[in-house]
Order: sequence, then C-alpha cells, then structure tokens
Amino acid sequence: MRSKSRLFALALLTAALPALAWAADTAGDCRIGAYRLADGSVVDIGAADGQALRWRRFDGTVGALHKGDDGRWTSTLGWTDRPDGKTVVFSDCAAGDITFDTMSGHRIAFDVADTTFEGDGVKLAGRLVLPAGGGRVPIVVLIHGSEDYSARDFYALQRLLPAQGVGVFVYDKRGTGASGGKYSQDFSLLADDAVAAMREARRLAGARAGRVGYQGGSEGGWVAPLAASRAPVDFVIVGFGLAVSVLEEDRSEAILEMRLKGHGPAEIAKALEITDAAEAVMASGSAQDFARFDAVRAQYRAEPWYKDVHGNFTWMLLPYDEAALREKGKAMQWGTPWRYDPMPTLSTVKAPQLWILGQEDLQAPSAETGRRLETLAARGQPITLAMVPRAEHGIYEFETRPDGERVDTRNPDGYFAMLRDFARDGRLSGPYGDAVVTPPPANPPK
Repeated sequence: MRSKSRLFALALLTAALPALAWAADTAGDCRIGAYRLADGSVVDIGAADGQALRWRRFDGTVGALHKGDDGRWTSTLGWTDRPDGKTVVFSDCAAGDITFDTMSGHRIAFDVADTTFEGDGVKLAGRLVLPAGGGRVPIVVLIHGSEDYSARDFYALQRLLPAQGVGVFVYDKRGTGASGGKYSQDFSLLADDAVAAMREARRLAGARAGRVGYQGGSEGGWVAPLAASRAPVDFVIVGFGLAVSVLEEDRSEAILEMRLKGHGPAEIAKALEITDAAEAVMASGSAQDFARFDAVRAQYRAEPWYKDVHGNFTWMLLPYDEAALREKGKAMQWGTPWRYDPMPTLSTVKAPQLWILGQEDLQAPSAETGRRLETLAARGQPITLAMVPRAEHGIYEFETRPDGERVDTRNPDGYFAMLRDFARDGRLSGPYGDAVVTPPPANPPK
C-alpha cells in the first residue's frame, strides 16, 4: 500500500460510502521482511492491499507479487498490473529463505523493539528497527503523510534502511493502526507527537543512538520542520513536501494542470476564480462563501475548460451543493490549518535539511517550493535541495495512459540512497541517478 497523499480526497470520496474493509491486506504475513540475496543486494517483501505482497529493491525497482496455485509468486511491474517476468519462491517462514528472480537469499535479522509511548494526550504505537549488533547507528524517525492506515504495517523504509545500516523508528499516527486518539491533520499536534516519537526512539536505542532525525513525506513535510523547531535533532529529510500553505497547494495544482491541458492565461484566470471560492469554503464554511462558490461555478459551468478544473481538493467540491458539502464536512473535522505558512518555521530550523522533490509532481507542485528553499539556503539555512526529473508525488516514476492517467512504475535510482546518506552523513555526495542536487552555499551569510 502507498499513499498518493491527497490531504482531503479520502474522506470526501468515502464519506457517503460504507467503511472500507482492509481484511484482505497482507499485513502480518510471515513472509514480510528484508532478504539478503546471494550477490549481496537486498529485496524487501512488504504488505499490500488485497491478496498481493510487494517487493522493493534499494535501486528503486518495485513490483506486486501474486501467488499462483503452484505456490510460486509472479510479479507485475510497479503498479501497472503488467507482468515483468520475475518469479519468487519462499521457503517455510521458519527457514526464512527466498528465491527472487532465480537468485537465492535469506531473511535479514534486525534488532526490533515494539513499544507504546505518550504522544500529545494519546498513546501511540511504535517500533524501533536497528541493524543487528551493538554499534552506534543513525536513526530516522518516520513521520507519516495524510494516510489513514498503519505505518508499522505498510512502511517499507523500516526494513530498507536498516538493511543499509540506518535504524528506523516507525509509529502509527494518532487515530490509525494501533495508536489511540482521533485522526488529525493538525500540524502542531502532529509535530508534538513526532517529538515524542523521537524521544522514544532515543530512549529505546540507548547507547546505540547516533545521529537522530526525521523523514517526512507529503503532509509530513509540514510536520517534520515544526517538530525539529521544538526539540533538537540532527537532520530533517522531507520528500515531496511543500513550503507553501494548504490553500496555496490547491491553487498551484490547479494552475499546473490547466497549463498541461493546453489552457491559456485567460482560462486559467477564470479557473482560479473557482479555486479561490472553493478554498474559502474549505477554510471558513460561511454562508457568504458558499454563495460565492455557487455563483462562480454556475457562471463557468458551461465553459469547455470547466471539466479540467482540478486542484488538490477543488475538484471534489464541484459536484455538490451546500447541504451535501456541509453533511460531508461533519466527517472532516481534522483541525487542518488551511493557511499555515511554513516559511517562518523553515527559516529558523537549525538542523540540516534535505528536500527531495519531484519535478512532475501534480499533487504537490514543486516549482515554488524549490524556489523558496533555494532562497532560504542563500540566506544561510542548511538546506540541500534534490530535484528529481520525471518523478511525481511519492518520488515515483510513471507511465501516462492514453486517457491521461498516470500509473507509477518505480522509485528513481538514487532516491533511497539519498535518504541513507543524509541520515548517516548529513550531506549528499552523489551522484544519485538523475537527481539535480543543490547543496547549501559553502560560505553562507552570517
């Protein structure tokens, strides 16, 4: 399973539907683990929704595994459902052996400690995964995105990084998995939880804790710097996050998608009248804002470009009248800070930061965020920016179907290596595939 991390799509699309049942998920399957193959490389076998498992390699290649009647598992490329020719055979779980694409391997033993700890007024479930042994290691605390499922069940980084000598602390965000409390998008509250997770990771690791810091994706890109501003850490890694507000995310996505669909400045300006009205509804919900939203979409509904108005959440509001939106909104009281400006926090974080952005990200358009980060770096903030061409949200490479929909194929080569190296060294020493890495200035202003 993975999150495309649209902040608000999940509840809006499912509010009127029966609760989703994840009984068929493969979380807890005894074959899940990282395996060292005969050539020294690693393949991770993780959980997925449905009856599949999912394999990943440190080079970014990934596929889904489907069990055949003969006990062999066949693979499909990325999320394409297209066979890639790979087969996998597992031994019984006690033996821990694997044959992956004709190469034998054995499950890697990690030092694992499950725990519960106090977040901000709630008990959270976490797990520390360290490379086996007694030496000091860097530790990455994984901060979730906006997904509503268990990170402990589905985050492959909890094995991929320890297999590379970097420890991981993974925890279920409040209201998900085995953690208590109510699901939230309150960045400040989630940052307090992240600080508690960092302290629990240090406590469990004891003398083995070397450099300790955060890795946050998407929504976690707002949360991780906040957490780093509240308690010292050694590094912050943000993937496919934003240095703009939630409302600005919607607006920038609408502009980008309209451009990609061939619309000019006049049409984009009209589309932004719609997104501005939709954003006001989300931020306030006042009768005046609903009236404005009704009026502007009625004005433009017959225009040929109207069907292409998207944004991060505007598109989900368009089909519904005020009564329906207010009813759906009852399930969306998540404390979302719609106008939160991350720049003041980013300007004060002292820990070295690595931001990895996808140049083709439609859900969290990266151009303005990249520009802002470069400005902060030029002013002396220790920010390294890695821009990955041909990568979308999640830092995934993708194919585009004839209907225009994207389907992801893999993570880019070098992506996981950037996470490992920055956690270990506090800097990148590349190259990392096709990523364009901009380190902070050698002599920043005082």
